[in-house]
Amino acid sequence: MQAVWMVLASLFFSIMSVCVKFAAVHFSTFELVCYRGAIGCVVMGIACQHKGISLQTSVPKMHTWRAFTGVVSLAAWFYAIAYLPLATAMTLNYMSGIWVAAFLVGATLWKGKLQDVLRQLPVVLTVVISFLGVIMILRPTIDQNQVLAGLVGLSSGMIAAMAYIQVAELGREGEPVERTVFYFSLAAAVTGALVMLFTGTSDWIWPQAWLLLPIGILAALGQWCMTRAYNDGATMVVANLQYSGIVFSALFGLFLFGDQIPWIGWGGIVIIVLSGIAATFLSGQSMANTSSQLQSNKINDSRS
Repeated sequence: MQAVWMVLASLFFSIMSVCVKFAAVHFSTFELVCYRGAIGCVVMGIACQHKGISLQTSVPKMHTWRAFTGVVSLAAWFYAIAYLPLATAMTLNYMSGIWVAAFLVGATLWKGKLQDVLRQLPVVLTVVISFLGVIMILRPTIDQNQVLAGLVGLSSGMIAAMAYIQVAELGREGEPVERTVFYFSLAAAVTGALVMLFTGTSDWIWPQAWLLLPIGILAALGQWCMTRAYNDGATMVVANLQYSGIVFSALFGLFLFGDQIPWIGWGGIVIIVLSGIAATFLSGQSMANTSSQLQSNKINDSRS
């Protein structure tokens, strides 16, 4: 059943990206961030009240860092959606799993543990191959003078990886998901509102303004479904089903916006998806082996 939740989450996020692309014609990036955060705040506030979850937290600094990275990643992703084909923007954002693997390898190198890096050589290779896919997917953006949007989209995935690492740490601290999402949504609403004080606001045209409502609701539904998938005991297969969002976005982009992606761009998307699946599997396997090794060392230490 958890696989169904993950596919639903990807579908909701893909439909949200469609709404963002339509709304981006009438609203700036930070306006979209603000309204998405405000609606998400209301939804998560109701969820917290329904479940009896207090909004008081013992780790405000951790929430602050998670909210900061999450808002920056969200703004970068919305900007990329506005100026790139949907499949391209979604793929660059979904590189977060590959970035997590890259961060793990980088941290190991930083500690000078070359032998550990060599043991993670398959992970290193998937990261290297994935960036070949990045070069391929960014090539069409250069030809179409969209290089800035391409780089912003790439950064959205990298910063999202930082946010996901922080979310995992908050989970280990026992923070409820609803509270974490609430503070992220609050930060998005406040940040967007502050930026709007300097950049001004767009005129509201009601048929288009109604797009802001599904953006916030679909984002909340997608987050809830993804959380449900992981809470039900996510497997590697489930974790990799997030890439179904790229398929949904490619179809929406093709039929709704007439997105034209050259073959080299599609090739880059395929390479990134396959590398992401491999990196997720190998990173999980590596962490499991490390955990087993640590457990074995503890047993040996207790016997000595």
